[in-house]
Amino acid sequence: MRNLTWMKVLVLSILILATIGYGVYNTDWFQKKYVYPFPYQDIVYRYALERELDPFLVAGVIRTESKFNTQAMSPKGASGLMQMMPETAKWVAEQMEKPNFTIKQLENPETNISMGTWYLASLKKEFKGNEVLMLAAYNGGRGNVKQWMEQYGWTMSFNNAEKIPFGETKKYVDRVLYSKKRYQELYSR
Repeated sequence: MRNLTWMKVLVLSILILATIGYGVYNTDWFQKKYVYPFPYQDIVYRYALERELDPFLVAGVIRTESKFNTQAMSPKGASGLMQMMPETAKWVAEQMEKPNFTIKQLENPETNISMGTWYLASLKKEFKGNEVLMLAAYNGGRGNVKQWMEQYGWTMSFNNAEKIPFGETKKYVDRVLYSKKRYQELYSR
């Protein structure tokens, strides 16, 4: 009988702690501090607004790409907050008329966000503001997206990320758009 009472107390304690933990996890404070932090917010806003991008979309890209780690490096060689590939970064630097650009500069948040938002804005223009297509191009390459559009008859109104043939790109688009939504909910109040 004594063991049964002890077990009831233990189960009740676990349920209470789980309920408190769940409640804390879902507070805006916890979400902002640990799940959806927004460092470099001033830089993100400046370049996003200058380039007519949604700052929350940019935050979603950065969170998905690097979790705001300036030293992030992908196995394929993408680096910095917005995980720019070296070839893409060099092309963007040429377009932005940055003659002394080096890949090492992508570790600087200001440089990375400036160049990453410039590239994202070029994709926005190319894909007529369609966030699914521009994010797919950011992750999977603009050439692949153009090929898919032709192959599958997608128009500029395409919005079904589930139909993207690269699994990684499909998940990427979903994660960025979900993060964008969470950033809007947490930071636009």
